[in-house]
Amino acid sequence: MRVHAVETGRVRVKASQLVGRGRGLARRLAPIFDDEWSGWLPTYAFAVEHPEGVILVDTGANAGLKRLPRWHPYFQRAVKFDIEPEQEAGAQLRAMGVGPSDVRLIVLTHLHIDHDGGLAAFPRARVLVSPGERAAAAGLKGRINGYLPQRWPSQFDPEPLVFVDEPYGPFARSRRLTADGALTALPTPGHTPDHISVALDDSERRIVFVGDATYSQDNLLAGRVDGVSPKAAIARDTMARLAALAAARPTLLLPAHDPGAADRLARGEAAPIGVAAARAA
Repeated sequence: MRVHAVETGRVRVKASQLVGRGRGLARRLAPIFDDEWSGWLPTYAFAVEHPEGVILVDTGANAGLKRLPRWHPYFQRAVKFDIEPEQEAGAQLRAMGVGPSDVRLIVLTHLHIDHDGGLAAFPRARVLVSPGERAAAAGLKGRINGYLPQRWPSQFDPEPLVFVDEPYGPFARSRRLTADGALTALPTPGHTPDHISVALDDSERRIVFVGDATYSQDNLLAGRVDGVSPKAAIARDTMARLAALAAARPTLLLPAHDPGAADRLARGEAAPIGVAAARAA
């Protein structure tokens, strides 16, 4: 199976969003009031060429994100996007010879605006979303919480991704996404309460598309919680489980905004703990 990192433009956030500062509400408000910006970060969607069809994990950003609602303090003060229409996931996949009908399944790690932004390009694909995430993003409450449900395509009617009691490494629950069991969804709450990640297993390695469970592999391995997770302890527990999963066999950890993710994918470079575990085996 071939995997492609599709970079859908760039984003800047506050440094205190990448690594949280303070505790409780002060940590969550810091990105709005702090003045220190991060550098430009990639916004990745990941495409998996699977025998059942192309599977997308997230759909990235779209060019409309350069125009955000001015009434929302987070959109006004804490995030900036740089993306052109030709950088959107649909356009890039078409350039690779992957048409809209070739994409059979989209799995959304969560419904933040830089993960659901490319949905309109794939009207025939099945879309899976955690039901809790779908509910959190809907309506006026969703808009207040930083979602943009009014920008979802008219045909957006995702199927609920419900986990079952099938352990996967340190995760007690999971959900198979393909008949061969190669792709598995995992509950990774933290960044949002119902955030998910997707694991891909083949004969040589494991790849985990972690969405925004962390902003970088380094942050995950160090247990550094971001500045927007509602409950830091839950986010920290999720990162510990992902690190334990990576310790079991060589594993590529691919966050959606990690500047090193595409290079690690191209080189097949496993997380350091996975490499150490493999050598010790």
